[in-house]
Amino acid sequence: MAKYGEGDKRWIVEDRPDGANVHNWHWAETNCLDWSRNLLSNLLSDLTILDGESNLFIKTTKVDKVEGEAYVNVRKGKIIPGYEVSLSLSWEGEAKDSDGKSLLKVDGTVEFPYIADENADEDPEVKVTVKDDGPIGKRLKEAFISKGKPVVLEKVRVYVQSMAKGGPAKDELEVKKTVTKSLSPAPAPAPAPAAPVPVKKEGKKGFKTITLTEKFNCRANNMYEILMDENRWKGFTQSNAKISKEVGGEFSLFDGSITGTNQELQEGKLIVQKWRFGNWADGIHSKVRLVFDEPEPGVTIVKLTQTDVPEEDRYGNSTVVENTERGWRELIFNKIRAVFGFGM
Repeated sequence: MAKYGEGDKRWIVEDRPDGANVHNWHWAETNCLDWSRNLLSNLLSDLTILDGESNLFIKTTKVDKVEGEAYVNVRKGKIIPGYEVSLSLSWEGEAKDSDGKSLLKVDGTVEFPYIADENADEDPEVKVTVKDDGPIGKRLKEAFISKGKPVVLEKVRVYVQSMAKGGPAKDELEVKKTVTKSLSPAPAPAPAPAAPVPVKKEGKKGFKTITLTEKFNCRANNMYEILMDENRWKGFTQSNAKISKEVGGEFSLFDGSITGTNQELQEGKLIVQKWRFGNWADGIHSKVRLVFDEPEPGVTIVKLTQTDVPEEDRYGNSTVVENTERGWRELIFNKIRAVFGFGM
């Protein structure tokens, strides 16, 4: 965006003297790490896992650490959460005999190595350890895995859902909406109804189309091979990928976050795929069409059209279109330029 007083005026947003971010047009980022620590601590501390079942007593004690980053971006009132955190939680257990006499008390930890927005639709990995690895200690550890793991995972889901709704930024948005409404002038009298004007519908209601045109300093076959080769995908994304090179074959990208099926393939010219994110509602698929054009040797134009992209995911987030377009630019096309040296 151009600075005020410079550049194309169509893209200028003038700074207001009162500093107000009108309609949240600008990016407004809220750091959520401390808020995340507090929420996760409240959710996971002092949870009773077992209270005498099979003479076992297990409970969580406290959250020892939450590290990483967590933030919420708001653009034009739309919420875009981002977080990659690791979490460590303490627990304690005790085994008693049939007379209620204590046999052993143990301490242990629960670790979540990676809780991230990119895996919001999946349960994160959980590691349970115990300091006493004797028979009774192992019994208590197995009991925690069996009974406690579902409990702590459910609490983490609450955190994930809270971030999806805006975290601490949600309250700020509600305040802004209330203030804006209270300061709004009384509505003007409605004008006389005009004759209806036909409106051309673009795609299905609730779905959008993404179009991008990108230029690369390479041959068209190079780009085609990179996008259809799972080893090259692993190289420039640093994530797992499985890609069939046959029409009708399936593919999985970004550790399974994206899945789909090849519908049409023309080497060096065209890729058409049925394509979806795991956090989209069940049964929802978009259509990706990549056309490769080489107007001169060593210069390739890639034209992307992705139709039927849902405006919301299964959790009600209305940032699917923005995130998908940004993912193509930043995580795919720009990464290919950086890793393979195809920049213009």
